[in-house]
Amino acid sequence: MSKLGVFSGEEVCKILAKHGFKEVRRRGSHIVMQLKTEASTITAPVSNHIRKSERELCNQ
Repeated sequence: MSKLGVFSGEEVCKILAKHGFKEVRRRGSHIVMQLKTEASTITAPVSNHIRKSERELCNQ
């Protein structure tokens, strides 16, 4: 079995946006993306936390 890739929250949002999702709200580090179709609405919560290594780089 192959390993799954690790994506940041911003990368996930960009991928979802390419597939028609729109950001409907953002609260702190949590983003909610939605895709509305005629039949239904698909909602994808995305956590946009900064990883520890990224936080350490920001603090330097």
